[in-house]
Amino acid sequence: MAQFCARVRKRTHLPSPSMKHIYRHPTIRSLAAALTETAAETPAAPVPDAPSAGAVEPAAVPRTGRRAHLLCGTAQLLAFLAYSLVAGLVTSRGYEWVAASPGPVDVYLRSTLFGGLAFLALCAFPVAAKWLLVGRWKPGEFPVWGLTYFRFWFVKVLLHANPMILFVGNPLYVLYLRALGARIGRDVTILSRSVPVCTDLLTVGAGTVIRKDSFFLCYRAHAGRIQTGRVTLGRDVYVGEKTVLDIDTSMGDGAQLGHASALHRGQGVPAGERWHGSPAEHTSTDYVRVPPAGCGTARRAWFAAVALVQLFLVYIPLGVGGTYLLFTAVPAIGERLDPRANSLTAAQLLSDALLLSLVLFFGFVVGGLLVLCTVPRLVGLVVRPDRVYPLYGFHYALHRATAGLTNVKFFAWLFGDSSYVVHYLRGIGYDLSRVEQTGSNFGTEVQHESPLLVSVGSGTMVADGLSVVNADFSATSFRLSRASIGPRNFLGNNIAYPAGGRTGDNCLLATKVMVPLDGEVREGVGLLGSPCFEIPRSVERDTRFDHLRTGDALRRALAAKNRYNLRSMALMLLVRWLHTFVLTVFGLASVDLYGVLGHVVIAGYLALTLVFSTGYFVLLERCIASFRALRPRLCSIYDPYFWWHERLWKVPDHYLDLFNGTPYKALVWKLLGVRIGSRVFDDGCYLTERSLTTIGDDCTLNVGSKLQCHSQEDGTFKSDGTTLGADCTLGVGAHVHYGVTMGDGAVLAPDSFLMKGEEVPPHARWGGNPAVEMPDTDDRPGGGGRAASAAAVTVS
Repeated sequence: MAQFCARVRKRTHLPSPSMKHIYRHPTIRSLAAALTETAAETPAAPVPDAPSAGAVEPAAVPRTGRRAHLLCGTAQLLAFLAYSLVAGLVTSRGYEWVAASPGPVDVYLRSTLFGGLAFLALCAFPVAAKWLLVGRWKPGEFPVWGLTYFRFWFVKVLLHANPMILFVGNPLYVLYLRALGARIGRDVTILSRSVPVCTDLLTVGAGTVIRKDSFFLCYRAHAGRIQTGRVTLGRDVYVGEKTVLDIDTSMGDGAQLGHASALHRGQGVPAGERWHGSPAEHTSTDYVRVPPAGCGTARRAWFAAVALVQLFLVYIPLGVGGTYLLFTAVPAIGERLDPRANSLTAAQLLSDALLLSLVLFFGFVVGGLLVLCTVPRLVGLVVRPDRVYPLYGFHYALHRATAGLTNVKFFAWLFGDSSYVVHYLRGIGYDLSRVEQTGSNFGTEVQHESPLLVSVGSGTMVADGLSVVNADFSATSFRLSRASIGPRNFLGNNIAYPAGGRTGDNCLLATKVMVPLDGEVREGVGLLGSPCFEIPRSVERDTRFDHLRTGDALRRALAAKNRYNLRSMALMLLVRWLHTFVLTVFGLASVDLYGVLGHVVIAGYLALTLVFSTGYFVLLERCIASFRALRPRLCSIYDPYFWWHERLWKVPDHYLDLFNGTPYKALVWKLLGVRIGSRVFDDGCYLTERSLTTIGDDCTLNVGSKLQCHSQEDGTFKSDGTTLGADCTLGVGAHVHYGVTMGDGAVLAPDSFLMKGEEVPPHARWGGNPAVEMPDTDDRPGGGGRAASAAAVTVS
């Protein structure tokens, strides 16, 4: 049907249909009537007036060429090496000072002083760099790969590497954003780890709440340029989970934006109104579902002070002093730091690294599982469901610590896409009812607020990217509630499922769907889009493998899949340990050379580990794929091909984020098999199937965007290639499915979902969830300035 829509759109005398039209009008007669009515209501595009004599057209921002691209990459590399050298110098001098301590008390005191000063320096350096290199951010734009962009990138990297990111959800984080130039009022709670870069353009009124996984960057990349613009939030504003606030957007006092929603450039939510959807529209749903509690300035100050005391008197001395004690207590390290010791032999190096890496790696695996299976249950005895607690107290601290601990990605990555993930999730507290094992009940990316308050019905399958939102927040309080997903459901990718979601039995929740919080309970249907609408629960094509999902065929196939998945898990543990082992060898060799030039050795170790880790995991992925490109497939999840494909998903790729915003990201993609053009700007895009992806020259890929060349619906797996033409732009948080073609110069708006099989014409602008053709907007600086007048905003 997507291909049918594309063929119709090529006939200029016919109305332009979309997948939303297809789903809402399932007959030819109703579809024709709806399209005719839409065409009649759509005004003709105005013909631009001829420019008057002497008028000056706005100059286009020039693109940077290959030379600037090369120079920028070189400058970024030198900046990384210089930063590593300074870090090595400070670390070596600090270690030598702590090592000169005459006793344990002095070790503690010196560790506290050195660690505290290092922490303050790491926090202060990005602030100083921002004010010295940039000054105050202003609305405007500049080309990527130029000198202005290099300053922008350097400040952004420092902010992302800042230890203050650990204080998200703490009043200290708000104070830090103020130091960077943001105008933020009192009693603001920010739970999102997405750091705003152009902080001078961020205004947040008192009593506002910004939930996790929200983007409010105050910049975006568009057509080879970085565009900066304001994000203005009034007093008592609520911003939900998995939202995107584009530049030049605003929300008035008391406004709300629901989960899985977005404000596109120029949109403004009037004061007191509630909006949701992508792009957002008016709704009556109230997203603030927890009453207020007593939480004043004194409580926030006390919470911040206790956090600092714990940091400086417990965590920092434990980290610095503990590292020193490890160096001295472990003969493999301590003896080599003794200047009187002889140089180690190769046999000693390998044996010591082998023993140390085995203890560290498998100690983490076993100890981590024990902690995850006990601590959440102990915390659950104190933080009770359906009770309102004030923010920034003992219960809030326990909840935040538990949420961070149980969302460690390593274990979900290890057990996901296999039968064993259900045992892991049950171990940390999930209620999975009577499990109907499929071998792919959950993917490798599952997160939650509290694992003890997640219920999933029997026979339900969940793809990657599920976020169970079972905590409600206001400006002063929070409450945990049970989130229940019904039986025989299928949940696609990148879904935020809130407590109180109005879905029941036998539902299909499509990728990036906004789960409804009001209305009747949906059963036996599919839901698509934001805001969502109903679609068929399944199609005939997806039932061709149903015979493999029951009886003896299922038992045989499941047993074979379990054996294959066990081998995949063992392989992934082996390669992760091998990676740890090699890094340990590098570390011990660096210790042995420490007396030569300590700071140079440490800097070299940082650079070497980055290069080695990248090459190691790239080579691992290509070896598993036998150095061949993937091919489009339609098969059952019990086909051995799919099990092999799941193994590819288990190859670690967290190192890719380190290359965001640099020319090296495209180089790594090319090594991984992506057919990618020249001067591609990738600020944080993710590609699931690399060799099925084609990206043209000069494309612009924003942070949080994703190209997913596969789909798994119930027991059926489908994959196909996706192609972006030259000069395409993917907005922040945009999601592109498989079998998609975007023509040259096409633009996909932020937080949009481009469905499978779509064909976007050249130079078209699409957006929404699901994406449809959208009217052209002014992308020049200040083009979205009308947002500020759309909402009454107060900041104090």
